[in-house]
Amino acid sequence: MKSYNEQDILDFIQDEKTLRKGFEMIVAQYSELLYWQIRRMVLSHDDANDLLQNTFIKAWTNIEYFRAEAKLSTWLYRIALNECITFLNKQRAQQTIAIDDSEADVLQKLESDPYFSGDEVQLKLQKALLSLPEKQRMVFNLKYFQEMKYEEMSEIFGTTVGALKASYHHAVKKIEKFLEDEN
Repeated sequence: MKSYNEQDILDFIQDEKTLRKGFEMIVAQYSELLYWQIRRMVLSHDDANDLLQNTFIKAWTNIEYFRAEAKLSTWLYRIALNECITFLNKQRAQQTIAIDDSEADVLQKLESDPYFSGDEVQLKLQKALLSLPEKQRMVFNLKYFQEMKYEEMSEIFGTTVGALKASYHHAVKKIEKFLEDEN
C-alpha cells in the first residue's frame, strides 16, 4: 500500500463507491496507535481490543458526520478516549468494593495479563499511571508515549493548551512522587 495521505483518504470517504476502501485505509493507519492509547488506559489486552473495535464501529457509523474540521486522527482519538471513559466508568460502577481494592484488582489483571511483557520498571510506571486521575493519565499518555503536540490534544479534549500543560506537569510530579515512594 502506498504511503498514507489524509487528503486521499478524505476523498475516498466522501465518495460512496470508495467509502469502504477509505475506511479500511483509516483502520490500517490508526489501529496500532489507537490500540496502545486505549491499552494504556484500560491495561487489559482483551478490553483494549474490544474498545478499539467499538471505536472503529462508532467511527464507521458516524463517518458521514465527519466534516474534516479536525484531522482524522483527532476525531478518532476523541472517540477512543470517550470509549475508554465510558468503559472505566461502567467498570467502576460495577465494582462495589473500595477504590483501593479496585486499583489492586486492575493491577492484578495487569500482572497476570499474558500480553503484558513489561519488566519491573514498566510495571512500576503502569502502577504510577493508575494512581492518576483519568484525564491526567490520558494527557500524560498522549504527550509521553505518542509525543502528541498540546495543540492537537487541545482539539481532542476541547480545553486550552495551558490547562493541558498544567495537567501534564501535575501528572509528571505525581508519577515522580509515586516512584520515589515505591523505592
